[in-house]
Amino acid sequence: MDSKGKVVRYNLAYINHDIFQGDNGRVLGYDNAHGVHHRHCKGKVEAVEFQGFGDIEERFEAEWLAFSRKGKK
Repeated sequence: MDSKGKVVRYNLAYINHDIFQGDNGRVLGYDNAHGVHHRHCKGKVEAVEFQGFGDIEERFEAEWLAFSRKGKK
């Protein structure tokens, strides 16, 4: 966070080697490494539009919950 409490760097990751063995087990992730906001999903990386950290958190949580529900079926 910066001096005003704004998130300036983030890395959210769901790691599960039983679902995906590549990318060190990262099934899903969002980060802004190298100054670019992007999403990882089972080894694929794509840029994402950044509308704020809260939005990224919500996206990550919704996708992570979807993965966890699939695993319980």
